[in-house]
Amino acid sequence: MKKRVTVFGSAFPKDGETEYNTAYKLGSLLAQKGFDINTGGYKGIMEAVSKGVHENGGIATGVTLSYVKSKPNIYLDKIISCDSLFERVTKLIELSDAYIVLQGGTGTLLELAAVWEYLNKSLIQTKPVACYSTMWLEIGKIINEQLKREGRDINRLSFFDDIEEIVEFIENCLIV
Repeated sequence: MKKRVTVFGSAFPKDGETEYNTAYKLGSLLAQKGFDINTGGYKGIMEAVSKGVHENGGIATGVTLSYVKSKPNIYLDKIISCDSLFERVTKLIELSDAYIVLQGGTGTLLELAAVWEYLNKSLIQTKPVACYSTMWLEIGKIINEQLKREGRDINRLSFFDDIEEIVEFIENCLIV
């Protein structure tokens, strides 16, 4: 069975912008390595990753919200509709073997925090989490300081500034 990676990120980047292009490249590389992906299913980074996967032979699944007026992006092969934000986040976590967190705002922060807490509480088996951008590195440092004071594992997330390194990391973690 193919491994699935959930990619979290902002809905705001547009085609041609750096964040969009980075997400497209990530989706392309993941599909070329044989991974399928899950995203929130809408625009921005979600669309770019889905487009990269779709154009390179992978399956892109969008986990959307029934009450959102926006249409899912056109690069999705499958759509799973959820009735609440928390159901959606839970579904994105459950469906995946690994997680990649790209640039984003409070929604992406919520998704990262949920994955991190599920791992901290052993509510899911240990899975690789790759964070891209200095923003997540700085947030990670702050949270890891607190986790260290609490005597908890501070090695739940990995931080990168290169998309190729993220794909290599995910691939190495998921080789059976």
